[in-house]
Amino acid sequence: MHTVLIAESDRRLADLWRRHMERMGFEVRIAQTGEQAIDVISVCDVRVIVLDLELDDGGAMSVSDYAAVRRPEARVIFVTSSSFFSDGSIFRMSANACAFLPSGTEPEDLAAMVDHYGQRHGAPT
Repeated sequence: MHTVLIAESDRRLADLWRRHMERMGFEVRIAQTGEQAIDVISVCDVRVIVLDLELDDGGAMSVSDYAAVRRPEARVIFVTSSSFFSDGSIFRMSANACAFLPSGTEPEDLAAMVDHYGQRHGAPT
């Protein structure tokens, strides 16, 4: 089974998202730092990464870059509470970016996005 990685410093938010994705049949791993996320990507067949641009350790772009090399088939859904990348520039900075959403996106909508991008790359529904 393909894995979804949620890289989010806010554990309660990550758990909320995880529950919705697990209901859709995905195996979900949570990382609260960039280093933890890179560790997961190193050992798991990660196909979709939900990546908070504002990880507490500031490692979001490192995670995206590492995923592009280690798991080039993985798609990254960036989430943020900031409007910094609202101009779409994140898509120029991350080769594997497929979506950019506010952190306040409804969990079922985020799960639907994960399902969509997971299906396109062979993950279960």
